[in-house]
Amino acid sequence: TVAAFDSFRFVIKGSVAGAAVFVVYEQGLLGSGAQGAEALQKARAALPPAVQEWTSYMGWEVRTAPLPPTPKLDFSPSDSWNKGVHVVMSALSVAPTRACEYTAQGWKYVRDLVK
Repeated sequence: TVAAFDSFRFVIKGSVAGAAVFVVYEQGLLGSGAQGAEALQKARAALPPAVQEWTSYMGWEVRTAPLPPTPKLDFSPSDSWNKGVHVVMSALSVAPTRACEYTAQGWKYVRDLVK
């Protein structure tokens, strides 16, 4: 019974993770920076009405005080995110070559020690 429960938990977690990846892909967050910025604008526009609808459905009273304006920064999260993704993918793409180089260096070192 424990193994069945563990299998069930694994399937549920895998389903949630798969659904999250699907939603992220469908919203365009895995695409270019322009697609990510567009998705962010859509989320900013849709979030307040969704919260208001949810709270009215639950019967909670939410007083909507005006929020302070967001500070204007010369920082683009989408550009930084994309730069991070490019750095990681670049490192992963050269990993096999680096592994071969390090292996060759290691064998050379061992051969020099044995001589």
